[in-house]
Amino acid sequence: MPGASQSGPTLNNSPTKLKELQIDLEVRMPNIKVFSGTSHPDLAQGIVDRLGIDVGKVVTKKFSNLETCVEIGESVRGEDVYIVQSGSGEVNDNLMELLIMINACKIASACRVTAVIPCFPYARQDKKDKNMETDKERHIEKWKSIEWKFRSRAPISAKLVANMLSVAGADHIITMDLHASQIQGFFDIPVDNLYAEPAVLKWIKENIVEWRNSIIVSPDAGGAKRVTSIADRLNVEFALIHKERKKANEVASMVLVGDVKDRVAILVDDMADTCGTICHAAEKLMEAGATKVYAILTHGIFSGPAISRINNACFEAVVVTNTIPQDQHMQQCNKVQCIDVSMMFAEAVRRTHNGESVSYLFSNVPY
Repeated sequence: MPGASQSGPTLNNSPTKLKELQIDLEVRMPNIKVFSGTSHPDLAQGIVDRLGIDVGKVVTKKFSNLETCVEIGESVRGEDVYIVQSGSGEVNDNLMELLIMINACKIASACRVTAVIPCFPYARQDKKDKNMETDKERHIEKWKSIEWKFRSRAPISAKLVANMLSVAGADHIITMDLHASQIQGFFDIPVDNLYAEPAVLKWIKENIVEWRNSIIVSPDAGGAKRVTSIADRLNVEFALIHKERKKANEVASMVLVGDVKDRVAILVDDMADTCGTICHAAEKLMEAGATKVYAILTHGIFSGPAISRINNACFEAVVVTNTIPQDQHMQQCNKVQCIDVSMMFAEAVRRTHNGESVSYLFSNVPY
């Protein structure tokens, strides 16, 4: 209708406001169902709370041989279905559960099935690297002197996951901060790659008093574009650290490019797994004269020795989003802080359902 607003109601955390919007949301958002997998029910609950609806009924169980069984507990015929499942924890089980849930909804005549995957699984296996050697200790004695170059036979698993999601019946993907933006091209269906950057900028301005005297640092050359974008919006300088790996999860050497002396250094990266990189980077920054070091990460995986490394490192704070459950990590380490991004996914779901543009979320945090 001419003159009609396309922006929709503004969502916030107030229970009173959500109650006032309930009728309007029911009118504007008919035929929508949001289901949660077992990987991150708290995030799914945060999304539906913002939308003013209830989480769909679903029962997930395992047979004695550990096969996953999913039963959708309500009708999805003709519905716009959103399934929230993050690629964390038991990654393979959670991925299989997501595929089964998508297929279950699709063959139950759902109109559209959207997979909301806050942390995309296998995103780091997006290409064939060159000149990576196998661990020589894995080979028998007579082959120890040979340098095995094997990456020409490595899988591109991110592409495989994309194919699996499409074949299962997904019509649309919503994710956040893909390890490589080109992963969107692995799909033949629409992919909305949201960015944590607006929420990160908000956190920096609200929690780091000396942010105007800060420098944004990328722990590797691949994140240069990410840090320059944040540095430009804060009107501060940036630096990067060039690293060389001998093998996965082990950093051989680091070289700092940029001047961090007498400044607050803010390390920014898309994910941290064992945290060897960011902890070495923090040491490098302190040696170069930084007054404080913060780390801000979209996906805090924190596997293996990660938490103990953070506890022993010189960080003021390690800030992550809740694309992955962080309650246990925050209990084990008081340096870990969490940014809630459920409102961004809720707004992406609302805009997608109503046929509105989601580009607003690329540079703004919904309130």
